[in-house]
Amino acid sequence: MGSRLRPLGNAPSAENTTGDEDKRLKILAAAEEVMSQKGFVDATVSEIAGRAGVVDSVIYQYFQGKEDLLFSIPGERLKVALTLLEEDLKGIRDPESRLRKMMWGYLAYYDAKPEYGRIVLIECRSIPEFSLSPAFQLITEYYGRVCAILEQGIGEGVFRSDVGIQPLQEVIMATLEMETISSLALGEIDSGESDFEDIAALVGPMVLAAARREEKKERETAIIEAAEKVFAENSFSKAKISEIARLAGVADGTLYNFFKTKEDLLFRAIERRFEGFLDETTGNDQSRNPAHILRRLIRNHFLNALSVPHFPKVFILQIQSNKKFFQSKSAGAFRKYCAHIEAVIEEGKAAGAFRSDVNPRVFRNMLLGTFCAMTYRWYILQDHRHCDRLDEINQVTDLLLDAVTASGSL
Repeated sequence: MGSRLRPLGNAPSAENTTGDEDKRLKILAAAEEVMSQKGFVDATVSEIAGRAGVVDSVIYQYFQGKEDLLFSIPGERLKVALTLLEEDLKGIRDPESRLRKMMWGYLAYYDAKPEYGRIVLIECRSIPEFSLSPAFQLITEYYGRVCAILEQGIGEGVFRSDVGIQPLQEVIMATLEMETISSLALGEIDSGESDFEDIAALVGPMVLAAARREEKKERETAIIEAAEKVFAENSFSKAKISEIARLAGVADGTLYNFFKTKEDLLFRAIERRFEGFLDETTGNDQSRNPAHILRRLIRNHFLNALSVPHFPKVFILQIQSNKKFFQSKSAGAFRKYCAHIEAVIEEGKAAGAFRSDVNPRVFRNMLLGTFCAMTYRWYILQDHRHCDRLDEINQVTDLLLDAVTASGSL
């Protein structure tokens, strides 16, 4: 994502100010602190004055009342916000990158300044008169900058042109605001920024033109396949982003538009493989014969090792015992695949096709363990003794089917 968008302004500072302006900013800083803690209704002018180190009457020299004081907080900050947004987008030409930068910066700022977030999104928005204030006009201007990014993208064919700019802008900004409220008021998430990629995953299909979506999909696939190859040949620690980018035919910076870190890329490569395994096994289950379904599942799992030899090397050496992977979102596809294997066994037991004493979890471990052992010999030990790998797959498939259908416990 590049450098973090700077805050829309720290708590109003008294630096480089004198006299009346110094005092006004101190009052605003005190008001932001008190109102964010107590809320507009319960905050008092006396407490704000005390926090600012002035008497009550001084506040009325600068502000008409408590409401004017409240609205002046975002009014002060948004002037800086507009300047910083323009400054931080300089040098970013691509409208998609500009939109991502704006969205990420919005979330990051409110995560860093939750007091201001409570003021503008909760306290100010609960007062109808806020929409008539100068501060609200600055919010409208900020939204206008977002519309300008969308308009640029439409003009360049990056964003879709069959939907109005206003609805697109409203969906994007409303989502960012609700995410912030979800963090500040509801406590559902620790930070809005933590949901950024999930937000981008929803906004992308909504705003990108069809050709752009297809282009992004092709680039992501090329990057993942290149990464899988580099990770398999060089190990994760020695793999270089520059080498992955070169092999994928993209610039280093383009790669970081898709993946924040090398670890994210590794995890996504594995996630994608298990998504594919699951699609293959669930998409072709026309037969309802449990034995046929299990046979196809086992064969497909092993045949993938023949068609994509990089995958087992990466999985065995860099994922199988990686706690961080199994704690990540990317592990979801692996867990779904494991659950599908167990479900096939349960269905076979219910239909009387498999023995009733078969433990689905243990069978799943038998299948995955056998896959790792066999492919470890093939690709890591590189056993050069002659073996017909397809014949070995057929033998193992028969053995695993016997394990759940034949009788004769040890």
